[in-house]
Amino acid sequence: MRASFRLGRVAGVPVGVNWSVLVIFALIAWGLAANQFPRSYPDHSPVAYTLAGLAAAVVFFVGLLAHEVSHAVVAKRNGLTVDGITLWLFGGVAELRGEPRDPGAELRIAGVGPLVSLLIGAFFGAIAAVLALAGQTGLLFGAVAWLAGINVLLAIFNVLPAAPLDGGRLLRAAVWKATGDRTRASVVAARAGWVLGVLLIGLGLWQFLSGVGFGGLWLALIGWFLIGAAGMEERQARTGTALRGIRVGDVMTPQPQTASAEMTVADFVDHYLFAYRHSALPLTEDGRPTGLVTVDRVRGVPPERRASTTLAEVACRADQLVLAKPGEQLNDLLPRLTECADGRALVVTDDGHLTGIVSPSDISRAVQRSTLRTPPHPVDHEVIAPTRRAEWQ
Repeated sequence: MRASFRLGRVAGVPVGVNWSVLVIFALIAWGLAANQFPRSYPDHSPVAYTLAGLAAAVVFFVGLLAHEVSHAVVAKRNGLTVDGITLWLFGGVAELRGEPRDPGAELRIAGVGPLVSLLIGAFFGAIAAVLALAGQTGLLFGAVAWLAGINVLLAIFNVLPAAPLDGGRLLRAAVWKATGDRTRASVVAARAGWVLGVLLIGLGLWQFLSGVGFGGLWLALIGWFLIGAAGMEERQARTGTALRGIRVGDVMTPQPQTASAEMTVADFVDHYLFAYRHSALPLTEDGRPTGLVTVDRVRGVPPERRASTTLAEVACRADQLVLAKPGEQLNDLLPRLTECADGRALVVTDDGHLTGIVSPSDISRAVQRSTLRTPPHPVDHEVIAPTRRAEWQ
């Protein structure tokens, strides 16, 4: 999940927000201000309801951010790299690079998020109790009580034993500990996620058709997301097993054809595109990569502008490139391939000179060949565009 804009850093971790957060924020604030609060606590002004709804929505997302930051902090303490945190439509994701070294680390990283949400819920629950004892059962009490309930509900939902929820990670840790097989544990958790997704879709559609309201459609949407995410996790787990032990240098295309950043798009199309039959060409200067141009990027340039547009203007920039070393494990590279939208990695030597390129086709061939040596686990051959793994929700 890509961030639409960045908020800064929390505990040293970049925090971003996807535009879809605005949708759920508006729905929460509107639902509280226009429906729940006026119905439960009448005789307040529209301004009071609006401010209470906005404040509750803001605090809710701060708590959601705390949930994700806790995952990131514990992950860093357990030796994982945290690329960032992104809040989006279905909550948030902490983007971790790599895998926990053992079931204990998995348990700690996954379990801390729901625990933080539960503690936040208990904190607001205590405030609500104090307000109730003091006889303050008006709008302020309602906002605090809602924050208590929603955070407890978030904690409970997240510990459901189904990937990609935190409970799915806890289930994976338990199965991993019991069997010693990480791949089997990942598949069990992913299939549990698929089952939960189907149940949520069924429950949501039943509620909607029964006239309960549009909340049923929201449940069905969450179920649809869970099914898709669980299926992706199972494919990633099987692919990771198939590629275990394979190095980047084993699959890369060595000494790829390169182009100059100053070349025009017209020259590229006329002299390179058909001559070399490559869909992506690195841009280099003194043998070091400075960018990456693809057919898709070139296609976006109107024909009348191609003669005046350089490849540097349309290429994936140097700071967006995914760089790897020949001796790096391919499994460690896969989660990074979406750092540049073109889904490719440039392989460089220790002194930074280009020596190869890894494309989705290279990875697909590696997966197909690996099945000859790993018969116990069937592998999905359609590894077209490996994605960054959003480890903990």
